[in-house]
Amino acid sequence: MGRLNHIHFLTAVILLLLIVGCGGAGRKAATDKSPVQAAVVEVNNEARLLLKNLEDIGDYVNSKNFPSLIKASIVHEESGLKNHIIDLRTSDLFSKGHVKGAVNVPFTGLPGYLESKIKPFEYDKIILVCNTGQVSGYATSLLRLMGYGNVYAMRWGMSGWNKKFAGEYWLKEISGKYEDKLETIDNPAAKPAGLPVLSTGKATGDEIREARFRAVMGEGAEVALITADEVFQNPANYYIINLERKDKYDSGHIPGAVRYKQNGTLGILSEMQTIPADKTIVLYCGTGHNSAFATAYLRFFGYNAKTLVYGNNAFMLNKMISEKAALSWLPFSAEDINDFEVVK
Repeated sequence: MGRLNHIHFLTAVILLLLIVGCGGAGRKAATDKSPVQAAVVEVNNEARLLLKNLEDIGDYVNSKNFPSLIKASIVHEESGLKNHIIDLRTSDLFSKGHVKGAVNVPFTGLPGYLESKIKPFEYDKIILVCNTGQVSGYATSLLRLMGYGNVYAMRWGMSGWNKKFAGEYWLKEISGKYEDKLETIDNPAAKPAGLPVLSTGKATGDEIREARFRAVMGEGAEVALITADEVFQNPANYYIINLERKDKYDSGHIPGAVRYKQNGTLGILSEMQTIPADKTIVLYCGTGHNSAFATAYLRFFGYNAKTLVYGNNAFMLNKMISEKAALSWLPFSAEDINDFEVVK
Protein backbone atom coordinates (compact mmCIF):
# COMPACT_ATOMS: atom_id res chain seq x y z
CA MET A 1 0.00 0.00 0.00
CA GLY A 2 2.85 2.29 0.82
CA ARG A 3 4.43 1.63 -2.53
CA LEU A 4 1.16 2.30 -4.36
CA ASN A 5 0.83 5.63 -2.61
CA HIS A 6 4.40 6.42 -3.59
CA ILE A 7 3.61 5.72 -7.27
CA HIS A 8 0.47 7.88 -7.09
CA PHE A 9 2.53 10.70 -5.57
CA LEU A 10 5.20 10.51 -8.31
CA THR A 11 2.51 10.43 -11.00
CA ALA A 12 0.86 13.53 -9.55
CA VAL A 13 4.19 15.39 -9.41
CA ILE A 14 4.95 14.55 -13.06
CA LEU A 15 1.49 15.66 -14.17
CA LEU A 16 1.86 18.89 -12.22
CA LEU A 17 5.25 19.59 -13.84
CA LEU A 18 3.81 18.94 -17.29
CA ILE A 19 0.90 21.31 -16.67
CA VAL A 20 3.14 24.07 -15.33
CA GLY A 21 5.68 23.51 -18.09
CA CYS A 22 3.08 23.64 -20.84
CA GLY A 23 1.40 26.63 -19.26
CA GLY A 24 4.73 28.44 -18.91
CA ALA A 25 5.70 27.68 -22.48
CA GLY A 26 2.34 28.93 -23.65
CA ARG A 27 2.71 32.22 -21.81
CA LYS A 28 6.27 32.68 -23.07
CA ALA A 29 5.22 32.06 -26.66
CA ALA A 30 2.42 34.59 -26.35
CA THR A 31 4.79 37.12 -24.77
CA ASP A 32 7.38 36.64 -27.50
CA LYS A 33 4.84 36.76 -30.32
CA SER A 34 2.56 39.65 -29.36
CA PRO A 35 5.03 42.55 -29.71
CA VAL A 36 6.19 41.23 -33.09
CA GLN A 37 2.63 41.11 -34.39
CA ALA A 38 1.97 44.66 -33.15
CA ALA A 39 5.15 46.05 -34.70
CA VAL A 40 4.85 44.54 -38.19
CA VAL A 41 4.49 47.46 -40.60
CA GLU A 42 5.92 46.98 -44.04
CA VAL A 43 8.82 49.28 -44.96
CA ASN A 44 9.69 49.46 -48.65
CA ASN A 45 13.20 48.31 -49.43
CA GLU A 46 14.59 51.64 -50.68
CA ALA A 47 13.35 53.53 -47.61
CA ARG A 48 14.91 50.87 -45.38
CA LEU A 49 18.25 51.11 -47.20
CA LEU A 50 18.17 54.92 -47.06
CA LEU A 51 17.47 54.91 -43.32
CA LYS A 52 20.38 52.57 -42.72
CA ASN A 53 22.67 54.59 -44.98
CA LEU A 54 21.94 57.89 -43.24
CA GLU A 55 22.53 56.26 -39.87
CA ASP A 56 25.82 54.79 -41.05
CA ILE A 57 27.20 58.14 -42.26
CA GLY A 58 26.56 59.88 -38.95
CA ASP A 59 22.83 60.16 -38.24
CA TYR A 60 22.98 63.94 -38.73
CA VAL A 61 19.39 64.66 -37.65
CA ASN A 62 20.06 63.20 -34.20
CA SER A 63 23.49 64.73 -33.75
CA LYS A 64 24.55 67.82 -31.81
CA ASN A 65 25.08 69.63 -35.12
CA PHE A 66 21.39 69.58 -36.02
CA PRO A 67 20.25 72.16 -36.98
CA SER A 68 23.37 73.86 -38.37
CA LEU A 69 22.69 77.57 -37.85
CA ILE A 70 25.09 80.48 -37.52
CA LYS A 71 24.38 84.03 -36.31
CA ALA A 72 24.94 86.99 -38.60
CA SER A 73 27.24 88.50 -35.96
CA ILE A 74 29.52 85.44 -36.15
CA VAL A 75 29.55 85.59 -39.95
CA HIS A 76 30.58 89.24 -39.68
CA GLU A 77 33.29 88.50 -37.10
CA GLU A 78 34.74 85.72 -39.22
CA SER A 79 34.83 87.73 -42.44
CA GLY A 80 38.62 87.48 -42.53
CA LEU A 81 38.67 83.69 -42.19
CA LYS A 82 38.46 81.12 -44.92
CA ASN A 83 34.68 81.04 -45.11
CA HIS A 84 32.62 80.98 -48.29
CA ILE A 85 29.23 82.71 -48.43
CA ILE A 86 26.62 81.57 -50.96
CA ASP A 87 23.58 83.81 -51.47
CA LEU A 88 20.55 81.82 -52.66
CA ARG A 89 18.33 84.81 -53.45
CA THR A 90 17.34 85.90 -56.94
CA SER A 91 19.94 87.81 -58.93
CA ASP A 92 17.68 90.86 -58.68
CA LEU A 93 17.71 90.85 -54.88
CA PHE A 94 21.39 89.99 -54.79
CA SER A 95 22.20 93.08 -56.88
CA LYS A 96 20.32 95.31 -54.44
CA GLY A 97 22.69 94.37 -51.63
CA HIS A 98 24.57 91.36 -50.31
CA VAL A 99 27.27 90.33 -47.87
CA LYS A 100 30.73 91.28 -49.07
CA GLY A 101 32.41 88.36 -50.83
CA ALA A 102 29.18 86.40 -51.30
CA VAL A 103 28.51 84.60 -54.57
CA ASN A 104 25.04 84.32 -56.05
CA VAL A 105 23.93 80.74 -56.73
CA PRO A 106 20.29 79.68 -57.28
CA PHE A 107 18.92 76.90 -55.07
CA THR A 108 18.70 74.37 -57.87
CA GLY A 109 22.24 75.22 -58.97
CA LEU A 110 23.82 74.33 -55.63
CA PRO A 111 24.79 70.71 -56.43
CA GLY A 112 26.61 71.67 -59.64
CA TYR A 113 28.31 74.64 -57.99
CA LEU A 114 29.67 72.59 -55.10
CA GLU A 115 30.79 69.76 -57.36
CA SER A 116 32.49 71.70 -60.13
CA LYS A 117 33.09 75.34 -59.16
CA ILE A 118 34.74 75.05 -55.75
CA LYS A 119 36.39 72.50 -53.48
CA PRO A 120 33.96 72.65 -50.53
CA PHE A 121 36.18 71.14 -47.85
CA GLU A 122 38.93 73.66 -48.42
CA TYR A 123 36.75 76.18 -46.57
CA ASP A 124 36.28 76.39 -42.81
CA LYS A 125 32.60 77.12 -43.30
CA ILE A 126 30.26 77.40 -46.26
CA ILE A 127 27.46 79.75 -45.22
CA LEU A 128 24.15 79.80 -47.07
CA VAL A 129 22.12 83.01 -47.03
CA CYS A 130 18.56 83.82 -48.12
CA ASN A 131 15.98 86.47 -47.20
CA THR A 132 14.73 84.89 -43.97
CA GLY A 133 16.81 81.85 -43.07
CA GLN A 134 14.07 79.44 -44.15
CA VAL A 135 15.34 78.48 -47.62
CA SER A 136 18.98 78.44 -46.52
CA GLY A 137 18.08 76.17 -43.59
CA TYR A 138 16.27 73.79 -45.93
CA ALA A 139 19.22 73.72 -48.34
CA THR A 140 21.75 73.31 -45.53
CA SER A 141 19.92 70.26 -44.21
CA LEU A 142 19.92 68.61 -47.63
CA LEU A 143 23.64 69.27 -48.07
CA ARG A 144 24.46 67.99 -44.59
CA LEU A 145 22.59 64.78 -45.41
CA MET A 146 24.95 64.43 -48.37
CA GLY A 147 28.01 64.72 -46.17
CA TYR A 148 28.86 68.41 -46.52
CA GLY A 149 29.78 68.79 -42.87
CA ASN A 150 30.92 72.43 -43.02
CA VAL A 151 27.71 73.98 -44.36
CA TYR A 152 25.65 76.40 -42.22
CA ALA A 153 22.55 78.54 -42.64
CA MET A 154 22.65 82.15 -41.47
CA ARG A 155 19.93 82.61 -38.85
CA TRP A 156 17.21 85.11 -39.84
CA GLY A 157 18.81 85.43 -43.30
CA MET A 158 19.58 88.90 -44.63
CA SER A 159 16.92 90.16 -42.21
CA GLY A 160 19.42 89.56 -39.43
CA TRP A 161 22.24 91.21 -41.38
CA ASN A 162 20.75 94.62 -42.11
CA LYS A 163 17.57 96.48 -41.11
CA LYS A 164 16.72 97.23 -44.74
CA PHE A 165 16.01 93.56 -45.39
CA ALA A 166 14.36 92.97 -42.01
CA GLY A 167 11.76 95.59 -42.90
CA GLU A 168 10.93 93.80 -46.13
CA TYR A 169 10.69 90.32 -44.65
CA TRP A 170 10.69 89.35 -40.96
CA LEU A 171 9.28 92.61 -39.57
CA LYS A 172 6.69 92.73 -42.32
CA GLU A 173 5.46 89.14 -42.06
CA ILE A 174 5.30 88.37 -38.34
CA SER A 175 1.95 88.81 -36.58
CA GLY A 176 -0.44 87.60 -33.91
CA LYS A 177 -3.51 87.34 -36.15
CA TYR A 178 -4.38 83.72 -35.36
CA GLU A 179 -3.77 83.73 -31.61
CA ASP A 180 -7.51 83.32 -30.96
CA LYS A 181 -7.58 80.15 -33.08
CA LEU A 182 -5.11 78.15 -30.99
CA GLU A 183 -6.01 75.04 -29.00
CA THR A 184 -4.46 73.42 -25.95
CA ILE A 185 -5.63 69.80 -26.23
CA ASP A 186 -3.07 67.02 -26.65
CA ASN A 187 -3.58 65.46 -30.09
CA PRO A 188 -2.45 61.85 -30.58
CA ALA A 189 -0.19 60.79 -33.42
CA ALA A 190 -1.59 58.79 -36.31
CA LYS A 191 -1.45 55.00 -36.24
CA PRO A 192 1.78 53.48 -37.59
CA ALA A 193 1.82 52.81 -41.32
CA GLY A 194 4.32 52.40 -44.12
CA LEU A 195 6.79 55.08 -45.19
CA PRO A 196 6.39 56.69 -48.63
CA VAL A 197 7.42 54.30 -51.40
CA LEU A 198 10.71 55.32 -52.98
CA SER A 199 11.34 54.18 -56.54
CA THR A 200 14.75 55.44 -57.60
CA GLY A 201 15.61 52.03 -59.02
CA LYS A 202 18.97 52.14 -57.24
CA ALA A 203 20.38 49.18 -55.36
CA THR A 204 22.51 50.64 -52.57
CA GLY A 205 21.96 53.18 -49.80
CA ASP A 206 24.57 55.55 -51.25
CA GLU A 207 22.96 55.44 -54.69
CA ILE A 208 19.46 55.99 -53.28
CA ARG A 209 20.67 58.92 -51.17
CA GLU A 210 22.30 60.51 -54.22
CA ALA A 211 19.18 60.03 -56.33
CA ARG A 212 16.87 61.47 -53.68
CA PHE A 213 19.17 64.46 -53.19
CA ARG A 214 19.08 65.24 -56.92
CA ALA A 215 15.31 64.87 -57.02
CA VAL A 216 14.60 67.06 -53.99
CA MET A 217 17.06 69.78 -55.04
CA GLY A 218 15.57 69.74 -58.52
CA GLU A 219 12.11 70.54 -57.14
CA GLY A 220 13.32 73.90 -55.86
CA ALA A 221 12.61 75.33 -52.42
CA GLU A 222 9.14 76.81 -52.91
CA VAL A 223 7.45 73.40 -52.81
CA ALA A 224 8.71 72.99 -49.23
CA LEU A 225 7.24 76.27 -47.90
CA ILE A 226 3.77 77.10 -46.62
CA THR A 227 2.27 80.18 -44.96
CA ALA A 228 0.19 80.52 -41.80
CA ASP A 229 -2.72 81.85 -43.89
CA GLU A 230 -2.78 78.66 -45.94
CA VAL A 231 -2.65 76.42 -42.86
CA PHE A 232 -5.24 78.25 -40.77
CA GLN A 233 -7.68 78.40 -43.68
CA ASN A 234 -8.31 74.71 -43.07
CA PRO A 235 -5.91 72.94 -40.67
CA ALA A 236 -7.72 69.62 -41.22
CA ASN A 237 -6.24 69.49 -44.72
CA TYR A 238 -2.83 68.80 -43.23
CA TYR A 239 -1.06 66.54 -40.78
CA ILE A 240 0.55 69.21 -38.61
CA ILE A 241 3.71 68.52 -36.64
CA ASN A 242 4.68 70.79 -33.75
CA LEU A 243 8.40 70.63 -32.85
CA GLU A 244 8.26 72.66 -29.64
CA ARG A 245 8.85 71.67 -26.01
CA LYS A 246 5.87 70.17 -24.19
CA ASP A 247 5.20 73.29 -22.11
CA LYS A 248 5.14 75.46 -25.22
CA TYR A 249 2.86 73.01 -27.01
CA ASP A 250 0.51 72.95 -24.03
CA SER A 251 0.39 76.74 -24.00
CA GLY A 252 -1.27 76.81 -27.41
CA HIS A 253 -0.81 75.27 -30.84
CA ILE A 254 -2.40 75.07 -34.27
CA PRO A 255 -5.66 73.06 -34.18
CA GLY A 256 -4.94 69.39 -34.77
CA ALA A 257 -1.18 69.74 -34.36
CA VAL A 258 0.64 66.72 -32.95
CA ARG A 259 3.78 67.27 -30.92
CA TYR A 260 6.89 65.38 -31.99
CA LYS A 261 10.28 65.62 -30.30
CA GLN A 262 12.84 67.34 -32.48
CA ASN A 263 15.59 64.88 -31.56
CA GLY A 264 13.36 61.87 -31.16
CA THR A 265 11.52 61.52 -34.44
CA LEU A 266 13.62 61.74 -37.60
CA GLY A 267 15.50 58.58 -38.43
CA ILE A 268 13.55 56.62 -35.82
CA LEU A 269 11.38 54.18 -37.74
CA SER A 270 8.64 53.69 -35.14
CA GLU A 271 8.13 57.47 -34.94
CA MET A 272 8.33 58.17 -38.66
CA GLN A 273 5.75 55.46 -39.32
CA THR A 274 3.18 57.58 -37.45
CA ILE A 275 3.59 60.37 -40.03
CA PRO A 276 1.02 59.67 -42.77
CA ALA A 277 2.52 59.12 -46.20
CA ASP A 278 -0.71 60.13 -47.96
CA LYS A 279 -1.17 63.61 -46.46
CA THR A 280 0.55 66.96 -46.81
CA ILE A 281 2.75 67.33 -43.73
CA VAL A 282 3.23 70.77 -42.17
CA LEU A 283 6.07 71.19 -39.68
CA TYR A 284 6.52 74.24 -37.50
CA CYS A 285 8.60 75.54 -34.60
CA GLY A 286 9.22 78.93 -33.04
CA THR A 287 11.04 80.56 -35.95
CA GLY A 288 10.76 78.20 -38.90
CA HIS A 289 14.48 77.48 -38.81
CA ASN A 290 14.39 74.07 -37.13
CA SER A 291 11.29 73.00 -39.04
CA ALA A 292 13.03 73.84 -42.34
CA PHE A 293 15.81 71.39 -41.45
CA ALA A 294 13.31 68.70 -40.46
CA THR A 295 11.24 69.26 -43.60
CA ALA A 296 14.27 68.55 -45.77
CA TYR A 297 14.71 65.17 -44.08
CA LEU A 298 11.10 64.14 -44.61
CA ARG A 299 11.13 65.22 -48.26
CA PHE A 300 14.27 63.11 -48.66
CA PHE A 301 12.04 60.14 -47.80
CA GLY A 302 9.28 61.14 -50.19
CA TYR A 303 6.88 62.88 -47.80
CA ASN A 304 5.03 65.91 -49.15
CA ALA A 305 6.38 67.95 -46.25
CA LYS A 306 6.34 71.73 -45.90
CA THR A 307 7.78 74.08 -43.31
CA LEU A 308 5.59 76.87 -42.00
CA VAL A 309 7.60 80.01 -42.79
CA TYR A 310 8.38 82.24 -39.80
CA GLY A 311 7.05 79.53 -37.46
CA ASN A 312 5.05 80.69 -34.44
CA ASN A 313 6.16 84.24 -35.23
CA ALA A 314 3.77 84.21 -38.19
CA PHE A 315 0.58 83.83 -36.16
CA MET A 316 1.08 84.19 -32.37
CA LEU A 317 3.67 86.95 -31.98
CA ASN A 318 1.94 88.84 -29.15
CA LYS A 319 1.50 85.66 -27.14
CA MET A 320 5.19 84.85 -27.61
CA ILE A 321 6.19 88.30 -26.39
CA SER A 322 3.96 88.15 -23.31
CA GLU A 323 5.15 84.64 -22.38
CA LYS A 324 8.79 85.08 -23.40
CA ALA A 325 10.18 85.06 -19.85
CA ALA A 326 8.09 82.10 -18.74
CA LEU A 327 8.45 79.86 -21.79
CA SER A 328 11.61 81.12 -23.51
CA TRP A 329 9.83 81.96 -26.76
CA LEU A 330 11.89 83.50 -29.57
CA PRO A 331 9.86 86.40 -30.97
CA PHE A 332 11.74 88.24 -33.68
CA SER A 333 12.64 91.78 -32.59
CA ALA A 334 14.97 94.70 -33.24
CA GLU A 335 17.57 92.94 -31.07
CA ASP A 336 17.96 90.32 -33.78
CA ILE A 337 18.76 92.89 -36.48
CA ASN A 338 22.31 94.07 -37.15
CA ASP A 339 23.44 97.02 -39.19
CA PHE A 340 26.22 95.42 -41.18
CA GLU A 341 27.42 96.75 -44.50
CA VAL A 342 25.93 95.45 -47.75
CA VAL A 343 27.62 95.49 -51.13
CA LYS A 344 25.77 96.33 -54.33
